[in-house]
Amino acid sequence: MIGHELGGRYQIIERIGGGGMALVYRAQDILLNRNVAIKVLRQQFVNDEEFIRRFRREAQSAASLSHPNIVSVYDVGQEGDVHYIVMEYIEGRNLNEIIKERAPLQVDEAVRIASQIADALDHAHMNHIIHRDIKPHNILIGRNGWVKVTDFGIARAVTSTTITQTGSVVGSVHYFSPEHAKGVATGEKSDLYSLGIVLYQMLTGRLPFLGESPISVALKHLQEHFDEPRSVNPMIPQSVENIILKSMRKNPGERYESAKEMRRDLETSLLPERRTESKLIFAEDDDEDSTRIVPAIKPQGRQSGGGSKLSRDDQGSDERQKKKASQKPSSSKVKMWVGITLIVLVAMLGIAWYVNKLVTVPEVTVPNVINKSIEEATEEFSNVGIVVGEIIQKYKEGVDEGIVYDQSKPEGTLVKKGSTIDLTVSIEKELAKMPLLTDSNITYDVAVDQLVQLGVSRDKIKRVDEPSNEVEAERIISQDPAANSSFDPEKVEITLKVSKGPENIKMPKLTGLTQDEALKAIEGAGLKLAKDGIKQKSSYEVKAGEVMEQWPFPEGHDVAPNSDVTIFVSSGYPPEAIEYTFEFPVVPATDGEKSKIRIIYADARGENREGDTRTISKPQYMSVDLVLAPNKDGFVNVYCDGALTNYTISYIDAKQGTVPVPSMPVTNPNPDDSNTDSNDGNNGNGDADQGVPDTGLNDSSVRSNLSDSSKYTGKLANGKLDNSKMRGSRHR
Repeated sequence: MIGHELGGRYQIIERIGGGGMALVYRAQDILLNRNVAIKVLRQQFVNDEEFIRRFRREAQSAASLSHPNIVSVYDVGQEGDVHYIVMEYIEGRNLNEIIKERAPLQVDEAVRIASQIADALDHAHMNHIIHRDIKPHNILIGRNGWVKVTDFGIARAVTSTTITQTGSVVGSVHYFSPEHAKGVATGEKSDLYSLGIVLYQMLTGRLPFLGESPISVALKHLQEHFDEPRSVNPMIPQSVENIILKSMRKNPGERYESAKEMRRDLETSLLPERRTESKLIFAEDDDEDSTRIVPAIKPQGRQSGGGSKLSRDDQGSDERQKKKASQKPSSSKVKMWVGITLIVLVAMLGIAWYVNKLVTVPEVTVPNVINKSIEEATEEFSNVGIVVGEIIQKYKEGVDEGIVYDQSKPEGTLVKKGSTIDLTVSIEKELAKMPLLTDSNITYDVAVDQLVQLGVSRDKIKRVDEPSNEVEAERIISQDPAANSSFDPEKVEITLKVSKGPENIKMPKLTGLTQDEALKAIEGAGLKLAKDGIKQKSSYEVKAGEVMEQWPFPEGHDVAPNSDVTIFVSSGYPPEAIEYTFEFPVVPATDGEKSKIRIIYADARGENREGDTRTISKPQYMSVDLVLAPNKDGFVNVYCDGALTNYTISYIDAKQGTVPVPSMPVTNPNPDDSNTDSNDGNNGNGDADQGVPDTGLNDSSVRSNLSDSSKYTGKLANGKLDNSKMRGSRHR
């Protein structure tokens, strides 16, 4: 049945109980999204049309009851040969389990439970429904302590067929009323008798009548007296014992008139003025089924003494008259006693015949029902005239659910026909409930400890670390199985997803960005600027306004979201820095031909910095913007078609304005004349007296390209510029 859907709306989840007549399952009402209890008729009864008719009629009648102490019946249905009743689901235990666990109960608790049962019976009796099967198994106690009576209506259907093929009584014989045991019509007071037995059992921890067979127990209900409750448990107040004594009278006329009367008596029984009330005294029961003690009848003996006939005849007539008068009442008395004796003898013979008919039962051999389903076992017992007694449901390793693995009497035992045999049936292993581990206060270690306490092995717990922006690090993000689900601690595999905290992000590159660009990058990456997170710092290498450092995370580093970031923004060159523009002349290697000029320089900003690159065909000036530091001079390397000329610009000279300014070199258009003696006469430009080779250039035009402070200091040697004479500078 597990997983089956009844009526298109009841999804069977698990089996929660059962008895000789039906099995009970917990199900989910898909339509109303609630748990319900479904009682399903056992298969051996589905072919009894009269039973089915009464079962449905009585179940429908029970559905009309509405009382806080009665389990509500929601629906009655049939699907194929499955007959079922849908009832309110009560999360708790039945009274029988509680009695077994801790009887005798406290007096106030027992009285409270009995009062609620009486209230439920009063409501049922007012609606003309008699329970007929009041017993602890049919009393449910919710987790809140509230009492719920169940199985209304079903009991009447059961009792309609209590006389089975074997002639034995089927049902809870330990709680039968005497009239129930006789098989005569039962009424409201039968329920009160059964309630008295339930109260007796709660307060003493035992049943008033026990026997080897249902018949022997039924006879004790009819004929025997039970041990009074206070003789078993002296802690019971007299007022409460009186309630038990009155409700369990064999004569229904001596019991309570109604359940309401019994409830009122229960509700006041523990008042101080009632606890020590006098014990109830009842007249002797005149039930014809009771065993009687009949006084012996003494036979009339002869007069002693002989005496002669003469002496007797000598007695006067008055004496004879007296004798006759005395003999008349004696004869009447004898007749009366003879009649009574005959009546008693007939009654005793009738009782003996009745008892013999009940007790003389043939013996049958107990079959083996081990490893059979409860349905098969019940049918096999029924075939030989044995009744299934208590069905003990208990998990057993290796035995499937619903299979019998023990019987109270072994195979081959001879028992009376109609005897009851208890069966132990395997049920689904009682599973543990998965605790809620995703609570924000539970760390992974705490969660593991909880699972270990439930019997889970540590190696069955799998940890999966995941980042989470919502769940704090080391807390549980999710669990599998889910919270409150049932699981077997010995077989379960548990997966716990554990938070590593927020997911890390890659630190973006901030250096080289402007301050505004860096702030946007920080925000876009899910980070935040630290308090006072913008630091100003001078720099030779980084120009003002650009980020020169990021702290504490370098580019590409894994960073938690919302981490604080500090940036160092360049404020420009330090105050002691000197910005100096160095100008220098360049000339083509051969006058009138093109030469490629390439400038490489170094200053406080770094080495091997690329300067201007150009192609020239005539002499001209070029410049380089330098930044000089106290510990860093400037260097300029000029490459003319690969030939190197270098200049050094001292920080001190730049600061004092004494940097030498290089003059324009003079080129020789005729290299062969480069060694002409300076005394050979005028060289064409009137400068022979200066010792300067003739360049063929208009001196005035060359000089016009120089500032007033420019001057020539170099010489050509074999047509090449003497680099040692070309050191100089120009200061702006």
